[in-house]
Amino acid sequence: MSYQNPKIPEGINVTDEHPLKDFFAMLLGVGLFAALFFLILSFIAEKLVVYIPFETEVILAERMTGTPDEDSEPHQIRVESYLQTLADQLAIAQQLPENMPIKIHYVKSETVNAHATLGGHIVIYSGLLEKMPDENTLAMVLAHEIAHIKNRDPIIALGRGLTVGLAMLSIFGAGDSGFSDQLVSHIGQLTILSFSREQESLADDLALKTLTKHYGHTGGAETLFTIFMDEEIINMPAFLRTHPVNESRLNNVKEFSRKQGAAQRYENKLIPAWVLEDCDPVKEISVTFIVPEHFRSNWFRVKTQRLPLLKQPLRNGQVFQG
Repeated sequence: MSYQNPKIPEGINVTDEHPLKDFFAMLLGVGLFAALFFLILSFIAEKLVVYIPFETEVILAERMTGTPDEDSEPHQIRVESYLQTLADQLAIAQQLPENMPIKIHYVKSETVNAHATLGGHIVIYSGLLEKMPDENTLAMVLAHEIAHIKNRDPIIALGRGLTVGLAMLSIFGAGDSGFSDQLVSHIGQLTILSFSREQESLADDLALKTLTKHYGHTGGAETLFTIFMDEEIINMPAFLRTHPVNESRLNNVKEFSRKQGAAQRYENKLIPAWVLEDCDPVKEISVTFIVPEHFRSNWFRVKTQRLPLLKQPLRNGQVFQG
């Protein structure tokens, strides 16, 4: 009996499809699985971090983000004290738990922003303060940030940020200590940049209720959104990047005010003049008065006076009185 070895046809073990097709299909599958995994992990983190005691959050704030540098200028301390007193009053109106103390930090900067971060810290910039037409509008800003703290939004954002950081470390590798240290040092910033639209909306509603309880009306709330929507047309301030303002939020404020009977006449409370007197970096200019020789006397000489810098230009016919 004879045996024969038939010749194997060429290409019998080679597919007609491109070899990279299977590779990319596998890569896509792994990517989708990783995305789904981190999405679920992020969801779980957001739900679980709210059970972290606020006292622990305060400790995390000290270790991760620190606190703004304190300024010893007397005027800055007075302004910060005024803001702290107002915030404490609004916290009571908002029924903030006693174990959630609010700490206000007033920072002299042209930045038009305010934000709440870990541990009950709220930062108010002078660039924002100088745009506030009255205390009610300022109170809307503070009440909104206090609401973020009451709703534990900063710690929720931190949980989301840690998940993102874990994903990035898994992609780029944990062996790069420089990258790891840089990532950890910036995670705290995610607590002020990643509030969702739902979180912003809930903070708005709670802030409006706070204004109603404290002042008896919501005057100032609509003004705040109008100011920043007008400002966005010219130059988007930092406040709009961290607190996006849109027609929907403005309409919600109007609807809330209408339901609360805000059509009744009310008067907003003014911010004390001394609070706003030092918001601008430059507040004084030197003006030299030249007096003709024949008008001079022993008591009337050429001199230089320091006058307050006008916030608004004089119109025709107006006379400056200093």
